[in-house]
Amino acid sequence: MGSETSQPLQSFKIDEPPDTAAAPAKPAPAKPAPAKPAPPATPAAPNSPAESRLFNNCWSCRLLSGLGLLGAGGYVYLVARRPMKMGYPPSPGNITQMVIGISIATWGIVIMADPKGKAYRIA
Repeated sequence: MGSETSQPLQSFKIDEPPDTAAAPAKPAPAKPAPAKPAPPATPAAPNSPAESRLFNNCWSCRLLSGLGLLGAGGYVYLVARRPMKMGYPPSPGNITQMVIGISIATWGIVIMADPKGKAYRIA
C-alpha cells in the first residue's frame, strides 16, 4: 500500500568494466548486423478537409476557449491594476503584468474571431 514514492528504491548492481590494461586486447566476436526497423507508418494528412470542417464549425469550442482566455486576461489585468486604484504608483512589474493580461485577452478574441488564421492566406 502507499504510493510509488513511499516504497523503498530498488537497488541495481552495476558491473564494473573489465580491466583492459591487464588483459591483452582480443578481437570482438563478429556479430550479425541488426535488422533494420520497419519505417513508421505515415500519419494521415493533418489538414484533411473533414478535420478542418470539424474544428472550424465547433462554435462551442471556440467560444469556450476564447471566453476562458478573455476572462483570464481580464483577471491578470485587474489584479495588476488594483494597487494603482489604491494610490500606489505603477511599477515596471505592474505594467508588465497589465501588458501580459491584455495580450492574453487579445489571444482570446483572436480564437473567437479567426481560430486558424483563415483571414491571411498565403498563396
